[in-house]
Amino acid sequence: MARAKALYSKVSVKSQTVLPREVREKLHIRPGDRLRYVMDDQGVRIEKDEARAEDDPFAAFAEWSSEADDEAYGDL
Repeated sequence: MARAKALYSKVSVKSQTVLPREVREKLHIRPGDRLRYVMDDQGVRIEKDEARAEDDPFAAFAEWSSEADDEAYGDL
């Protein structure tokens, strides 16, 4: 079994931390992505959460995404 690699980050007074670059790259994390923390007897695992339709701020405007709307308002 491969030896685990340890990466570190500090926690701020607001309980915030920066994910190390290697973690962001491994999980393909981009700004705005959600993380899931899975806790079990072995410890805590961080995973990238799947995107949800309700997380899309433009989902409410889907009814305005027709070809006619694009033609009428595309130059705005």
